[in-house]
Amino acid sequence: MTTATEATTGTTTAEAANTGKTGARTTEAADVITGARGRIDALDDRIIGLVQERMAVSAVIQRERIASGGRRVNLSREMEVLGHYRDALGKPGTSLAMTLLELCRGRI
Repeated sequence: MTTATEATTGTTTAEAANTGKTGARTTEAADVITGARGRIDALDDRIIGLVQERMAVSAVIQRERIASGGRRVNLSREMEVLGHYRDALGKPGTSLAMTLLELCRGRI
């Protein structure tokens, strides 16, 4: 059964749902957005995996530093990390680096 909107616009219920879900005005744009979102979801999964790997490596470093009589956190190294992210990504990179450092070492 065809609704009045479908008859007027020539879209199916599935097409209307897809464009509504993406915010797109055309089926073609909705398809591009849906595909790109799939890529973003896959990238996010990879990023999360890399952050978890970074956390594990950081734990090894902290454990060895403490076992050798050092401090848990090396502030000069953290400044290098902050600078690296800032140089690569601009000011938002600093915020991202701070979040990563917090995840990897916890709050000081």
